Amino acid sequence: MDTYANFAELSAAECEGVDFSVCVVARDGASTVVVAPHGGGIEPGTSEVAKWIAAGDLSYAVFEGRKSTGNSRLHITSTNFDEPRFLALVRAAEHVLAIHGEGSQELVVYLGGRDVNLGKQIRTALERDGYVVAVHPNPDLQGMALNNVCNRGRRGVGVQLELSSGLRKLFFESLKAEGRAKATSRLREFVDTVRKGLRDGGAL
Repeated sequence: MDTYANFAELSAAECEGVDFSVCVVARDGASTVVVAPHGGGIEPGTSEVAKWIAAGDLSYAVFEGRKSTGNSRLHITSTNFDEPRFLALVRAAEHVLAIHGEGSQELVVYLGGRDVNLGKQIRTALERDGYVVAVHPNPDLQGMALNNVCNRGRRGVGVQLELSSGLRKLFFESLKAEGRAKATSRLREFVDTVRKGLRDGGAL
């Protein structure tokens, strides 16, 4: 159960720039936005992955928990996530890719969201490069709700990637704040693969 029902409740109780931060970057000519609504210490590694995928040509929006401990209280479920700057960028986008963190230690990417065509291309690229791709058994982690942030772009569909904790650990020296500043070659490989899928799906 989330501590806060929406961003208004969270921002009334927490301090931006101290407890959390919001970073929104709109790139000229980009039709795709990569988002991480549970970044920083909430689902560690997800905001870094989103920024790497966005690189220098895609728009991105990340919400990051910055507390030394207890960042889980900053989690707002994706169907209620409504930070205004973040949501404005999503609503303007043709394609939305949301990056999340899932807690299992298996090396797996759980693919979700309502954008069937783009999701298929990303799945194909991931499987071709040896990644295990599955649908999460928990319906709440499948990204199918219409009001899920990944499905709130201009077309009403998007793609959600739930990256297991085991997989995210391979991408950084560690999932602690200082470790996430040191990416491994495995992150570069994953990002290249996802961008292949975006390209094949017409989102890059």
